[in-house]
Amino acid sequence: MTHVFPRHTKANPPVAVKGDGCYIIDAAGKRYFDGSGGAAVSCLGHSDPDVIAAIKAQVDQIAFAHTGFFTSGPAEQLADLLIDHAPAGLDRVYFVSGGSEAMEAALKLARQYFLEKGEAGRHRVIARRQSYHGNTLGALATGGNQWRREPFAPLMIETSHISPCYEYRGRRDDETPFAYGQRVADELETEIERLGPETVMAFVAEPVVGATAGAVPPVEGYFTRIRDICDRHGVLLILDEVMCGMGRTGTLFACEQDGVSADILCIAKGLGAGYQPIGAMLCSAEIYEAIESGSGFFQHGHTYIGHPTACAASLAVLTKLTGGLLDRVMPLGDKLDAALNDRFAQHPHVGDIRGRGLFRGLEIVEDRASKAPFDPKRGIHKAIKKAAFEAGLACYPMGGTIDGVTGDHVLLAPPFIMTDSQVDEVADKLDTAFKAVF
Repeated sequence: MTHVFPRHTKANPPVAVKGDGCYIIDAAGKRYFDGSGGAAVSCLGHSDPDVIAAIKAQVDQIAFAHTGFFTSGPAEQLADLLIDHAPAGLDRVYFVSGGSEAMEAALKLARQYFLEKGEAGRHRVIARRQSYHGNTLGALATGGNQWRREPFAPLMIETSHISPCYEYRGRRDDETPFAYGQRVADELETEIERLGPETVMAFVAEPVVGATAGAVPPVEGYFTRIRDICDRHGVLLILDEVMCGMGRTGTLFACEQDGVSADILCIAKGLGAGYQPIGAMLCSAEIYEAIESGSGFFQHGHTYIGHPTACAASLAVLTKLTGGLLDRVMPLGDKLDAALNDRFAQHPHVGDIRGRGLFRGLEIVEDRASKAPFDPKRGIHKAIKKAAFEAGLACYPMGGTIDGVTGDHVLLAPPFIMTDSQVDEVADKLDTAFKAVF
């Protein structure tokens, strides 16, 4: 018997008792390779001695101090290190406990920024279909995943959603990738003009779409065009790097690869690598100065923001990432991509293999030629997850890839410390799962 309220009441998951590098060991002694880092969280694996030591050292000094009264050394040092490596223009860091909190803070800051500037009419948010920005109500309303939104729709703020940049499904045969990206980016301008530029406060997007679509990267030039549209209409660009940031795609911030910066940028997951719950919202100096020279008070907050122990853990993680570990991600990502293509490029039920760095997705189809998805009633993604887990691989399959209802994919986000032989282990165990399901 248990009194834990689980994610799924019919599930009976094993008890995790130990972490060993890239592996999680359950109470029966079975080892699982963490091929998805939980949910793109555990970039350093599960037994990093330096991060563990940093947590212990901080607890020995002071575990918690409320930010209504104090700041802390770890928070100050972590903010400095983040800004030292952040894209141009970002200047301030607001620490929270996770990705959804970071996105809620971003939405509230965007609104307050325009209030401070005297543009009270700006309150509308535009995002993309099949996006995911968190499970709290503001973040959930911003996200464009129908399955997640539907039960709670009456509680949500009004938002608009335009097409995602989803080349495998959206590019026409007569379009170049660049032309396709410009076409779907221009939907933002159309929507801003439809709503009225004076009413729009922000456009929100994941640089590389994670959970809802399976590591979908943008085409070249897409985000450059998005940035230009936002600038011309005075709309803030909020980038959600909760899943794809902190080195996951090969650069510390995912948007670096697209040559753009954000007005507000959110990170979490890999920021703490799972050792402590932490997230952060980064904003531009201009936004911060509007608050500082206006009311002087950001009307938002949580009890655990800037938690010293969480910041100490994250500082140890970020020091490792920026100290050379990040250099492993691109080469390992190339090897993982090659291994996946070797096993699945000609698989009759794999339509697309995509991603950046150690953030990879496989889209599952019933028919490769037509790209037709399986009937959702088949629950293909659930069957793959179960078969992979039985084979000793934790991966992240999801359904509703195309429109929130139809489509299946598998997301992989393994630890940055994985070895070449473990790249093959991931591909082999996923192959075992596919053979069991298909």
